[in-house]
Amino acid sequence: MFQPVSLFVGLRYSRASKGNAFISFISFFSIAGIALGLMSLITVSSVMNGFEQSLKSAILDLIPHVQIKQSEQLDKQRMTALEQHPLVKRVTPYLVSEVILQTNQDLVGVKLQGQFAGYSNTLDTQIESGSLATLHNNKYQLALSRYLANKLDVGIGQQVRVILPEYSTYSPLGRTPTQRLFTVAAIYNAQSEADTYLAFADGKSLQRLMRKSAEQFDVSVHLHDAFELQAFYQEASPLLSGLQYQDWQTQQGTLFSAVAMEKRVMSLLLGLIVIVAIFNIVSALSMMVSEKQGEVAILQTLGFTPNMIAKVFMAQGMYNGVIGTIIGLFGGLLLSSNINESLHFIGLNLLGGAELPVKFEWRDLVILTMASVSLSFVATLYPAKRASNVLPAEVLRYE
Repeated sequence: MFQPVSLFVGLRYSRASKGNAFISFISFFSIAGIALGLMSLITVSSVMNGFEQSLKSAILDLIPHVQIKQSEQLDKQRMTALEQHPLVKRVTPYLVSEVILQTNQDLVGVKLQGQFAGYSNTLDTQIESGSLATLHNNKYQLALSRYLANKLDVGIGQQVRVILPEYSTYSPLGRTPTQRLFTVAAIYNAQSEADTYLAFADGKSLQRLMRKSAEQFDVSVHLHDAFELQAFYQEASPLLSGLQYQDWQTQQGTLFSAVAMEKRVMSLLLGLIVIVAIFNIVSALSMMVSEKQGEVAILQTLGFTPNMIAKVFMAQGMYNGVIGTIIGLFGGLLLSSNINESLHFIGLNLLGGAELPVKFEWRDLVILTMASVSLSFVATLYPAKRASNVLPAEVLRYE
């Protein structure tokens, strides 16, 4: 006989085709509920992870993860140690200033970031037209986002007046902000919020406007993963001691906190579907216990202990939970992988032909799967306890 015997009897009850139709109906919907709930959780979680990854790539790759000010305080030994830190991707000289870009069409306030030639960056992968080589090889060149170029109505080779309110010069008319005509050398498209407020210039040209020497610049530290900021601070605290610095959370922390909160709320709401399905397991097993009291009593007379009886109904409930979890897991992976094709099939198209980004976090998948199975197990405890308390003498008295 199939061993252990409690599992054998429990699976026989689960797969039995005959019996109370209403109980079978509830059992079916408990499996369907768990599958749909888990599938929705995996799909939403994967899309939100993809959205978060897209934001991180589009925004955080363009700005310093940690900006160290006054580089003259950062000696060569500490600079080398920072570059060799396992969490650090690159360390580069860096300048930034609040400026106003002005044309005959419009004016807009942006952050003008100075990048120095000879150092790697991610801007070159987002260039739509023009060239970063032109930006670095010629004086007073500018890289604008597609959004800013359209707003200012300029293209490659046209000029934009750059005004630095923080720096001023004396003229016959009095003190006036430092300003200079820049030529548009490149247009990039990060497809993120950074497009609305970020422009780039060669670091040496920006140094001249800010009246800084060649040795005066800030230092940009990019991590392999921007979200490992706290771990970096803990490990590199001796290297940062005595330095003035700020990180990306100052500018973008609110945005990513909002995305993380939205992901948690969506997961909580969709998790309620799984919880409702778990209650269906409790209902189905409770009714099954009431219906099978006679069979439970007979099993006890054949030598089943209360503990074995409890395991019979726990096996039956876990069968529904595990089957629903497996269907939901594979259904969620399949739907997430083909979410854009599914939207196109039902006639839903995102604005501008954009597609939903998808990223699978295997840790999240394991947690969701284990949580579903664990809740299914918890749901079996009460009905199994009831079954184990059945007294065969009372049940079989009038049989």
